[in-house]
Amino acid sequence: MRNIIIKTGIVAALASVLMGCTGNYLNINTNPYEVSKEQTLTDGYAIGAAITALCGTVVSTDVNTAQFTDCLLGGPMGGYYSTTGAFEKTIDNYNATDDWTRVFMASDRIIPTLYSNLNELKNITEDPVTLAIAQTIKVAAMLRVTDTYGPIPYTQIGQGGKITVPYDSQEAVYDAMFAELDEVIATLTENKLSGISPNADPVYDGTAVKWCKFANSLKLRMAMRIVYADHVKAQKYAEEAVSHEIGVFASNADNATLRTVAFGDKGNPLYTAIKYNQPTGCNTGGDTHAAADIICYMNGYNDPRRPVYFIPSEFEGFEYAGIRIRIEKPALNSVGRKYSGVNISPSDPLVWMNAAEVAFLKAEAKAVFDFNMGAGSAEEFYNEGVRLSFEQHNVAGYEAYIMDDASRPASYIDPAGLNNYSSVLSDITIKWDEGAPVEKKQERIITQKWIANFNNGNEAWADYRRTNYPALMPASDAGNKSDGLVSSEFGARRMKYPLAEYTNNGENVNAAVSQHLGGPDRMSTRLWWDCNPAIVIK
Repeated sequence: MRNIIIKTGIVAALASVLMGCTGNYLNINTNPYEVSKEQTLTDGYAIGAAITALCGTVVSTDVNTAQFTDCLLGGPMGGYYSTTGAFEKTIDNYNATDDWTRVFMASDRIIPTLYSNLNELKNITEDPVTLAIAQTIKVAAMLRVTDTYGPIPYTQIGQGGKITVPYDSQEAVYDAMFAELDEVIATLTENKLSGISPNADPVYDGTAVKWCKFANSLKLRMAMRIVYADHVKAQKYAEEAVSHEIGVFASNADNATLRTVAFGDKGNPLYTAIKYNQPTGCNTGGDTHAAADIICYMNGYNDPRRPVYFIPSEFEGFEYAGIRIRIEKPALNSVGRKYSGVNISPSDPLVWMNAAEVAFLKAEAKAVFDFNMGAGSAEEFYNEGVRLSFEQHNVAGYEAYIMDDASRPASYIDPAGLNNYSSVLSDITIKWDEGAPVEKKQERIITQKWIANFNNGNEAWADYRRTNYPALMPASDAGNKSDGLVSSEFGARRMKYPLAEYTNNGENVNAAVSQHLGGPDRMSTRLWWDCNPAIVIK
């Protein structure tokens, strides 16, 4: 299995060290999550260990990996979190070092763990349900990787004993993923009365039908992601997913969530990561606090989910106050600590996808693109998305909330008086308006979807790049440290490839940049599906 890891060009020969609170974890020669040869002697244990390890590669169960991919990358780029530690170079200031931007491709806890355990499962079982579950997890994990970088090695990973692996265009990666999901859906449908041991599955207790719903829902997510790049293909896959006999998520019982049984002693990795360098006596967090953007929207809407999402601030007179993302950050110990925190507990599951997101996907597909989403109007899908989110968080008040046609996002007053933003973020209200222009319908849908998807920053970032919604605060002059390479208004569109790729897989990464990327290897280069004609970046 170690040979398979080394054969993956994207991780070959890496033995890097991240400094400070991030720890030393990018060591390619160790993989604590792969199944040992002794464990494979007992197929039941080996299958459970491998499936659990695979699950830990979607949102990583390793704290340091999750810190980079979700707290320091997805969270800020998606408008949910802001860094508040003493960092000189960060992703949200667009001047991050390679140690920060490479993690999705370079961490041994994602791609090496994924493929080593996937290969081991193929060696120890021919059970079609087990392998279909594993393939679904693979797509869910690698989707986050390609949506971070664009073209990646995918179809040839581990083939032919190669030390370096060619990249696929992002369109080719998506095509391969759609084909894999179609195969998974067919297998799980054929075996819908079957399953695997509940002890081997920390997401769905081994239930084939639930995994099939997740595969269809993931297919719908991907279809809407590419809607501006390939409208015909997007419509085909979206309508197939919804019309399938098992279908997509319809209730919170369908949510794809990784339970705490798969975590280590510290519990939910995001809980630990946001508290790194937490000041003594501070209850709001450490390196990560809640962003001003999400709190401005939810304050303006008087959203009853705020106590579930946020820890109250330490500022007098400001119950919920976020910190702007793309600014020159104040000192953590004196000022940064005072902003609202992210309310996550060690026992909270990691949510990969929820039913609210699926309802909003259907609403957008129907209202904006006139796709056939089955019985129901765009308004009904939209309202159902809000209802499901309230239900997911056990919050009352849904009926009054969806009838509010007056409340708008609040302007930002920095309690510290340092980084006010007086401009109106958006005039979008909550209540559905069937007579609104299509672009307003899309903004209303994506805004509520964004609120419902809190903590899933990478998905929010993808939506923002695709639609330009929700409206987020631009970088301040001092906060944009990209030397003019990244737009203060539109932000980063991707992450740069790891520097080690240019050393260990140089021919292939250079070919990917010249043939597939469509621009230089920079944060500002747009991905294949990031081509909405309404978004003009100068």
